[in-house]
Amino acid sequence: MAGGNEQSMKALKKVWKRAENSLCADCGKPDPDWASSTLGVFICLSCSGIHRNIPSISKVKSLKMDYWDDAQVQFLAKHGNAVTKAIYEAHIPIYYYQPTYNDCQVLREQWIRAKYERKEFTEPGKLPYSDGVKEGILWKRGRDNGQFLPRKFLLSEREGCLKYFTKQDAKEPKINVKIDVINATFQPEKIGNPNGLQITYLKDNKTRNIFVYHESGKEVVDWFNAIRSVQFHYLKVAFPIANDNEIKNRLTRNFLKEGYMEKTGPKQREAFKKRWFTLDHRRLMYFKDPLTETDQLEWIRAFTSVINQAMTPQEYAIEAYFKFKS
Repeated sequence: MAGGNEQSMKALKKVWKRAENSLCADCGKPDPDWASSTLGVFICLSCSGIHRNIPSISKVKSLKMDYWDDAQVQFLAKHGNAVTKAIYEAHIPIYYYQPTYNDCQVLREQWIRAKYERKEFTEPGKLPYSDGVKEGILWKRGRDNGQFLPRKFLLSEREGCLKYFTKQDAKEPKINVKIDVINATFQPEKIGNPNGLQITYLKDNKTRNIFVYHESGKEVVDWFNAIRSVQFHYLKVAFPIANDNEIKNRLTRNFLKEGYMEKTGPKQREAFKKRWFTLDHRRLMYFKDPLTETDQLEWIRAFTSVINQAMTPQEYAIEAYFKFKS
């Protein structure tokens, strides 16, 4: 650690070693070695890069290489991750997705901006979609030509569904999907856009995909959390005895595994063909390519349900419901 007197260095190390500061305040990565001298939080290198993009809010420094004066060390000592989280994360809705260091850039950046820049969680009810309705334009990939075109989407908690329209003035939606069969997951590399979102749903016992993005990272993350919000309130009504954490664990999920494999027909007489496989929940699916929008070729039960003996009746009811839906 360069510069500074010995007493200041010892004080900094003492604050740094507090248990509350052992994980990044924003993504939970162990052993953060950066900190914000204006917010008082200890963060990892990756999150420090996001903080640098909001210099009016946060000024970051390395705990190993930069000089910290006495006033800055005292500020860190008075704050730290626990105190700062109590301020900026005071009213996070149960359904709001809090990203980890394994999540994509847009999720982590908007989480940090939501906390410190927009202060969305300092008071209850500050989120723009807290009234249960979200409407707007998303760029959707076309089924036939593969081009992304602007489409109007409408999410309604009252109706319990997500709709999209091919024209802004259209009265009837192209697709009307019930909220309980929807999954949403960020797929920036797969879609080829840093704000790419894949919306998956079941129809006629087949998995369908909608690939969308928005130029604004905030807007696409708002759509993602709005879907989780509507799902959460739907399940609260469907399972009134279930607690919030049990329902939270049944909201959107990432795929367990994706990638290309070679497959042949059931009689093993056909030539092997390259197919895109996705392992999702208890389904192993394959498609012609990663961005097949609607025509799932086949789905296979990958796993049987393993019921934990410690499962509560509420958890069992939710598990049984989703088994039936899938």
